[in-house]
Amino acid sequence: MDHRQLVKDCLRGEISAQKELYNYYAESMLGICYRYTKSMADAEDILQEGFVKVFRFLHQYKSQGELGGWIRQIMVNTAINYLKKNSRYQSDLSFTDSNLHLVSDDDPEKLLSAKELADLIRQLPPGYQTIFNLHAIEGYSHVEIGKILGINEGTSRSQYSRARTLLISWIEKNSSDSKTESYVRP
Repeated sequence: MDHRQLVKDCLRGEISAQKELYNYYAESMLGICYRYTKSMADAEDILQEGFVKVFRFLHQYKSQGELGGWIRQIMVNTAINYLKKNSRYQSDLSFTDSNLHLVSDDDPEKLLSAKELADLIRQLPPGYQTIFNLHAIEGYSHVEIGKILGINEGTSRSQYSRARTLLISWIEKNSSDSKTESYVRP
């Protein structure tokens, strides 16, 4: 697929080009949206809102980077904005420095499938989940996360560390549960 030509066709208002662009990216972008939410319905809402923005601002795409990366950025920003304005997430989207879990530098070497890890990340409280996704998955620095979310850089660091520690403890618990189950035979 020639992305430059596809963008030009979309900008000319060709419905078939817009449909092709949507169909090409929708599945992977839905995965990104789903990482930030607790339900597929919310992820689909974000996806639709994100694609409205993609088509509204497509004229701003400069063809200097990968089109998928540009669309991904819009989806991440749309997801963050959705979390901020949706009352269901607002009460859970706290970025406090409360001492919920001990911070640990342990790094257990456990084998998990990508789906298992994604499922664990989605179980994190929304604040932890958002910061973990932005830093570990999207590659934002804590300074950038602080600006995006309107929080202190240190808060971002501590929330990320706590999310990581919580994930490690879940992985370790999962691993020990699996070992126990493998030794017990009916």
